[in-house]
Amino acid sequence: MTVALQVKNLRKTFPGVVALADANITVEAGSIHALMGENGAGKSTLIKIVTGVQPADQGAMLLHGTSVSFSNPLESMDAGIGVVHQERNVVRDFTVGENIALSAMPRRAGRIDWPAVWREARRCLEMLDLDLDPRTPMRDLSAAQTQLVEIARGLYRRATVLLLDEPTASLSNDEADRLYTVVHQLAEQGTAIVLVSHKLDEVFAHCDAITVLRDGSTVMESRPIADTSREEVVSTMVGRTLGAMEVEVRTVDRTGTPALELRDVSTSAGHRAISLSVHPGEIVGMYGLVGAGRTELARSILGLERVTAGETLVDGTAVRIRSVRDALQRFRMGYVTENRKEEGVFLLQSITRNIAVTVWTELSRFLGRVPYKRERDTVTEFVEALEIKISTQDQLAGQLSGGNQQKVSLAKWLAAKTRILIIDEPTVGIDVKTKRAFYELIWKLADEGLAILLISSDLAEMVTLADRIIVMDRFTVRGEVDNTHDYDTMSTAVIHRIHRSETAA
Repeated sequence: MTVALQVKNLRKTFPGVVALADANITVEAGSIHALMGENGAGKSTLIKIVTGVQPADQGAMLLHGTSVSFSNPLESMDAGIGVVHQERNVVRDFTVGENIALSAMPRRAGRIDWPAVWREARRCLEMLDLDLDPRTPMRDLSAAQTQLVEIARGLYRRATVLLLDEPTASLSNDEADRLYTVVHQLAEQGTAIVLVSHKLDEVFAHCDAITVLRDGSTVMESRPIADTSREEVVSTMVGRTLGAMEVEVRTVDRTGTPALELRDVSTSAGHRAISLSVHPGEIVGMYGLVGAGRTELARSILGLERVTAGETLVDGTAVRIRSVRDALQRFRMGYVTENRKEEGVFLLQSITRNIAVTVWTELSRFLGRVPYKRERDTVTEFVEALEIKISTQDQLAGQLSGGNQQKVSLAKWLAAKTRILIIDEPTVGIDVKTKRAFYELIWKLADEGLAILLISSDLAEMVTLADRIIVMDRFTVRGEVDNTHDYDTMSTAVIHRIHRSETAA
């Protein structure tokens, strides 16, 4: 096979940080090539250089054997490189066709040729077997459809190299299967695919070769996937063998009053007669497929969706929670959202402001002034406790890796001394080593008496972490399972309850 993309000895530094020290990758045309590494390993920087977002300090890049260097993303697209980012990069107020053709709108007599826009968009959509009207507004599309439209945009620009950054992070299993069907079709047509993913199962199921970055350097270069193993990849990523996760066998006292309880709760989001309880020191998991209504239930508990029937109880007393602020100040209840970049952290604010925001009232003195030293001392405590990797407290949250952003999102609730913590998809897009650290942290918080309601779409994660698992489907609780921490037994029990609900429907 011919080489589509080759990167040699790429180096990139930022003030005080070496993002890439010696990065190499060789991607063959018609192959699916995995790019893996911990958060902060340099994957995002490599993609930004390849797509013209940032210049390299040194090194070379060859596209189909020709040396290239891009000063902006448009040059990269014109050369045939497409990218689908983890965070959707579409204009939601525009139509599907407009998004596909936006970077090079067809023109006729100096004006946009709308029939050509719809025709070209339809051609690209048909290549992906995507039955969509190009005039459909983007806001009406599902996450999977949106991602396929981004791929269609690459086809419109005749992309010969396509970069996919965590493409299935927010997709259901069925949607992910459909996406990979398209990816394999593109590879068969000769497109070189670079897949950035933390999901080893996906990498070993779909990729032909793998490159691993660690600390900005390539430590496994373009290795055929058949010639390596999961254990070797993980060991290479973290620099040492990372053994299987040891499950902490915990004993939870459920004889007392639950810290949080729902009794026959229905909501404006569509939930019907939801009942559940979480005791102090307990981790209760909510598992279900995408669209089961778990996040919407969390938002309803916090007053972001309206409760239309039933009762919410905190420490045995029926309460009405009106907002996240109300939940925190009256009931010491926190919410680590799955959408850390838009809701979890203030990307353009400092680490200090992100963590201290929940405790400004407690820290404030005369006329509401927050003493500088008290604020920074508080932040230092949680930066050290959670081992958040920062250069200074004044560093912007948006400059941190995904795992460290998630730690900042968690730290602000711990600083507020929460007693009840709802954690939604804690490890989406987080590498193996950081994921293990999060598991140990969640166990530690529960051991200290926090009541934790955990939402995760990763069944293996749920089986590892939770004391009990509540199975949800179609905005209804379908059953509850005591966790034995045996994956085969638990997966059978959980899937049986989901299948039973689908059969009943």
